[in-house]
Amino acid sequence: MNENTLRSLIHGLRDGTVTEDAFLRRIRALPFEDLGDVKFDTHRSLRKGFSEVVYCPGKTEDHLRSIAASFADGDEPVLFSRATPMQFEVVQGIIPSAIHYSKARMIGIRPPVAPGVPGLTVVTAGSSDIPVAEEAAVTAEYMGCAVERLFDVGVAGIHRLLSHLPLLQSSRAIVAVAGMEGALPGVLAGLVACPVIAVPTSTGYGANLGGIAPLLTMLNSCASGVSVVNIDNGLGGGYTGALIALQANQGRRSE
Repeated sequence: MNENTLRSLIHGLRDGTVTEDAFLRRIRALPFEDLGDVKFDTHRSLRKGFSEVVYCPGKTEDHLRSIAASFADGDEPVLFSRATPMQFEVVQGIIPSAIHYSKARMIGIRPPVAPGVPGLTVVTAGSSDIPVAEEAAVTAEYMGCAVERLFDVGVAGIHRLLSHLPLLQSSRAIVAVAGMEGALPGVLAGLVACPVIAVPTSTGYGANLGGIAPLLTMLNSCASGVSVVNIDNGLGGGYTGALIALQANQGRRSE
């Protein structure tokens, strides 16, 4: 159930097309669907503004079929994360319109058709960070944002970043994705007035320590306004950036 569904029920109750008993049954329904091994949160969208994102690793084909079937008759955008091409085929077998975002390793169902809210920019230090950045960007797009992508502008050639200052300084939020030493988010935060969500990646040589080195750099940034998510967690970075951009847009509308 999402906010649109709830409003539809309220309108139906007012105009008589939904009975009181039917309304109460829908409201009293458990806020999750029990699929056996999987307990799917059906009220996530109503509480948080976006439905539960399905994490694919470790799920069997039967799990994915059951979950996809529970989404099939819905009306809201849905995402599956860290999906393999074979898992996409399983989901597509239940929902033929499903979309595979190969760079982001995601499956999308019912992408938003309305123009997205502007203000979110996803930036990478290098092209090797793009898979994590695409996970962030696709997540934000399905949440209703129009995402600007700015890739391969790391501090090894900082003139590449500085040439895009107008875009960066007009952003409502920036998701900065970087491996190696992870310096990009701190540099960005010293140039812009908006929040910077730092996403460390496991891209790098041995002393990168699988993403620990950029994680520590980002946590120790001397620039204010940097918040850090977990290593390779593009979904978390994109989700947080989208919430900021969407709420900033609501604030502008209320002015």
